[in-house]
Amino acid sequence: MNKLAIEQYIKLTRLDRPIGTYLLLWPTLTALWIASGGFPEIKQLIIFTLGVVFMRSAGCVINDYADRHLDGHVKRTTTRPLAQGIVSEKEALLLFAALVAISFILVLLTNKLTVYMSFIGLALAALYPFMKRHTYLPQVVLGAAFAWAIPMAFTAVEAPMLDTVWLLFTAKVLWTVAYDTQYAMVDRDDDLKIGVRSTAILFGDSDKLMIGLLQALAILTWVAAGLKAELGLFWWLALILASGLMAYQQWLIRDRDRDACFQAFLNNHWVGMGLFIAVVLHYL
Repeated sequence: MNKLAIEQYIKLTRLDRPIGTYLLLWPTLTALWIASGGFPEIKQLIIFTLGVVFMRSAGCVINDYADRHLDGHVKRTTTRPLAQGIVSEKEALLLFAALVAISFILVLLTNKLTVYMSFIGLALAALYPFMKRHTYLPQVVLGAAFAWAIPMAFTAVEAPMLDTVWLLFTAKVLWTVAYDTQYAMVDRDDDLKIGVRSTAILFGDSDKLMIGLLQALAILTWVAAGLKAELGLFWWLALILASGLMAYQQWLIRDRDRDACFQAFLNNHWVGMGLFIAVVLHYL
């Protein structure tokens, strides 16, 4: 495999753009720490970290495969390998299968319940790209796909599936819909032309208000999760920081400028990292 081919596969799996990995990784590790009551076993930490990287990459590949005839008409995605024909459809599907197989090998190192749950996670990840044709709520499916690693972390360490896990799951879904709507605002004009649907289109002129409501609900759900898990001062400080960052994101998207909306989306990396650091410090 030559250097150019490797570069195109890296581009296809978004390994050169790790923001999606971060947005999936931080909540997963946060859940793993809470489920473990502190630093998890190294084995579990490696499994979930690598699982996030491989499954996020697999999700990007199947997303580009689903959008291969559309990406050429969207300003932000015209240079993607499948849209340009640099990577073939067969190569993309083989890469997707390989990434899913590696992820499945990792999950086989956990337990039977977590293995069963992984099939739901795979179904959600594979379903998401095709939802853009049939519903204005593909961001909700993406949120569920991203959040499914949270209950999997609890089952992997055999922690009780109590209120805390589902509060963390719900908060992650709400937060994902909020930040992916910011992301969808970047492509809204192009999506309207080619018939792709999103929450950004559904919300219309109320997009900023709806994002704010979703962010507020996510914060309130994290408050409830913190109370249930008996998290301390660091968690509450992190929620104050998260609220400040979300307010800053509202300022960024005030004029719906494409670049500013994308910056608001990227800013969510700090929200997730802040909450994870807070949990680590709490258990220390």
